[in-house]
Amino acid sequence: MSVPKLLAPAELEAQLRLFPGWTVHAEGGGRLERELKFDSFERAFAFLTGLAIAAQRLNHHPEIFNVYTTVRLTLRTHDAGGLTGLDFELAAAAESLLRAH
Repeated sequence: MSVPKLLAPAELEAQLRLFPGWTVHAEGGGRLERELKFDSFERAFAFLTGLAIAAQRLNHHPEIFNVYTTVRLTLRTHDAGGLTGLDFELAAAAESLLRAH
């Protein structure tokens, strides 16, 4: 499997406009982050279960932090050393799951 190419600054800016609530941090080659709040632990965990399935399907696994009703996601394509289209594919899956929850 080939390593995805890093997004150019203009591509990154265009993608980010499609994902309100997500933040790009440039340190270390770049990462995409979002903090989510759910009304119960069960809803947070249901979201994470769906995200795990999407991540496995994409073979792209996020950094996840979960405490009670708070979920923090960090997306970064480690093989590429920064942000690629895969990160935004997984962010899109997360957004779809949020609408369902």
